[in-house]
Amino acid sequence: MVRPRWQGLQTTAAGRFWHRWDQAVALVAAANLAWVLFDVTYVPLRSFWLQRTLYPLPSVSLGIPLPWLPDITPIYDPVKGIEAHRDTAAYIAHFRELEQIAAEQGIDSNAARQRRLEMVVHNSQLIDENPFVSSGNAGTLEKLKNRLRARAGRDSPKQAAAYLLSDSYLNSTNWEQERAFWNRRILPLAATNYWRGINESGLPIDHSWRIDVPFQILFLLDILLRTFRLKRRYPRIRWRDALLRRWIDLPLLLPFWRVLRVVPVTERLSNAQLIQLEPLRTAVSRAVVAVLALELFEVLTVRLLDAMQQLVRSPELPQRIRKLRSHQSLDDNGERELAELLRLWLPLLLTQVGPGMRPQLVALFGHALQRSVNDVVVPAPLRDLAPFQRAETEFSRQLAGGMVDALLGLSRTAGDRLGQRDITMEDLSIDVLDRFWDELAHTLEQGPVLERSQELVSAFLEELKRSGVRQLRQQGGVNELITELDGLSFSPEMPQSTDPA
Repeated sequence: MVRPRWQGLQTTAAGRFWHRWDQAVALVAAANLAWVLFDVTYVPLRSFWLQRTLYPLPSVSLGIPLPWLPDITPIYDPVKGIEAHRDTAAYIAHFRELEQIAAEQGIDSNAARQRRLEMVVHNSQLIDENPFVSSGNAGTLEKLKNRLRARAGRDSPKQAAAYLLSDSYLNSTNWEQERAFWNRRILPLAATNYWRGINESGLPIDHSWRIDVPFQILFLLDILLRTFRLKRRYPRIRWRDALLRRWIDLPLLLPFWRVLRVVPVTERLSNAQLIQLEPLRTAVSRAVVAVLALELFEVLTVRLLDAMQQLVRSPELPQRIRKLRSHQSLDDNGERELAELLRLWLPLLLTQVGPGMRPQLVALFGHALQRSVNDVVVPAPLRDLAPFQRAETEFSRQLAGGMVDALLGLSRTAGDRLGQRDITMEDLSIDVLDRFWDELAHTLEQGPVLERSQELVSAFLEELKRSGVRQLRQQGGVNELITELDGLSFSPEMPQSTDPA
């Protein structure tokens, strides 16, 4: 029994289970994609994750602190093989020692003074050696030097650091303010520098594959389950073809080009009904199809007319006409297709289609006869008399009915005879057609008609090709076509008037 359209399809327990499974896997795939994007961008954005400060305008040192973000660098640096650089780590550690001594003994103590001199030396070495180059953050050192120059009012960053840590400067200012400057403006820049190890293949160390492997195992299991479900639903499909149906899931299993996973993840979320992409897909596909349709129609039109021109211009046109003969147009079973088609359709038209049109033919012939009698036979004074008009109409109807019945009778008789297989008539008809093609080809070969006809037909096709393509392009572009489609799709239907009961 066929299910009515207004009744929803009842889902089984197994169907609900697989639907929930697909939704769960789609959510896991979305989480994996989010992690992939984070992993790919972690190294370029490590300074952001370390400082947790957003700089909307890189050219302006105006940052928006985001203290609610967790500091994930101690956890994720080992995954990417990142370690603190020795030079910048020693630079920061030395300043921490200076802070501790200043807190215990004071900034003017001998120990603090010695640490300040050593800090000036470390700063000079940092500027000379530039350890930021190894991590690709050469511009960070320039920021550090610019901030030292701006704070001290000196042209040289080395002299600026020596001035900021000198006794004369610290005696005239507050050490806590200077310590805050170093902790907020200088040391965070030094902390962004890192060292990343190299593996045996000469590539940077990256252990993120260890996190990705469990996801890939789950995706592989899901692909196999989908293949099994497809094979179970369509038993005749081969395992290889069923597996190839999930070609879109290939990026989920690749350890490289992982950003391409956005395609299968989007497809899974859409199929699991977690996101709605149908309007977007419709808009994109409509634009693509409209562009391809216009281009394809132009190409097909030009190619078809070019093929017709080549056929007409060919000097072998008479030979092609001769190939239309019946003994050269047999199918694989030795049957004359054209003759058999005529034998099937002519009786159908003469015995069924024609008699079914009798009322319309009688009305047509009657009206034509009445007009002829009025114009030729009947005198003008008698045309306006009602009895004479009725008699004329009845006479025309009876005469037309007789003529139509006679014609239909002949057509039925001819159709019945044509429906009966008559070998002699078929042979004679085929001989006539074959003779016609032979005579036509022979005539074209003998006279100048062929060459002149080829020129005229080729010119006609060339003009048709140019005018057709020109008309297609004048009808409007893709935007006009899409606008017209939208108008046809979203225009309200006209209310149908119903007669009152």
